[in-house]
Amino acid sequence: MPIPEDVTGDEIDKDVRQELQSLPKGLAEDVAKNLVMVAKLIDEDPEQAYEYSKIALRLASRVAAVREAAGFAAYANQKFSEALAEFRAARRMTGNVELWPVMADCERGLGRPEKALDMAGAPEVAKLDKAGQVEMRLVAAGARRDMDQLDAAIVTLQSPELASNSVQPWTARLRYAYADALLAAGREGEAREWFAKAVESDRDGSTDASDRLAEMDGVEFVDAFEEDDSDEASAAVAGPKAPANDDDEPWVEDEEGVEEFYDDDDEEFEPENDKG
Repeated sequence: MPIPEDVTGDEIDKDVRQELQSLPKGLAEDVAKNLVMVAKLIDEDPEQAYEYSKIALRLASRVAAVREAAGFAAYANQKFSEALAEFRAARRMTGNVELWPVMADCERGLGRPEKALDMAGAPEVAKLDKAGQVEMRLVAAGARRDMDQLDAAIVTLQSPELASNSVQPWTARLRYAYADALLAAGREGEAREWFAKAVESDRDGSTDASDRLAEMDGVEFVDAFEEDDSDEASAAVAGPKAPANDDDEPWVEDEEGVEEFYDDDDEEFEPENDKG
């Protein structure tokens, strides 16, 4: 597959570059370029990213970083069995546990939420950093929901990280998952509150919390161009507007339905009792 001229391979992480030093120089450069393409495309064009990952895998299957990249590319394309195999291979090569949460999520994707929950209770979780532990909590809550255990999913997400007013890279996704679980359980008032909190912390647009909040508030977004076209069509059908009488009252937009949301960041979070 073609590699753009501005991609040199030097863009990869220094740890990955160090791994590739075990390869001949020319081969290492080719693998690096393909890994760069995987990273560049995995969000916007996962199918293309997957194709580049297969090339890198064919060139250097014994490099852990290549197996990991292939795993994420397969995962992005919902090829969960293939992703899990690649993640397991990378873990065997490095001994690292950082892939544990995404491996558990692959088990969910394969229809095995019970296996994901087993992994959530494994000793490996204690070795994860804070971000990894939060990710594992999200996966475990998702597994509970897969099993129609909504109350357990809600309790799983209740944690110091959820209650904290500090905004971390995982905060928006954690709040969003909690809001979504509350909504699924029919607790709309609490769900709205947590969708709003998710919006506040979602600085990079990683969730659609703002859309979900607007939907709950009954806000509809109308394309301005479509609205103009509609008005013109209506005018063409109705013909010229009749002149207004002096006694006619002017039309005023009703603002009664407009509501502002005030969120108290200092409000303490009180977790529910564990319902199992």
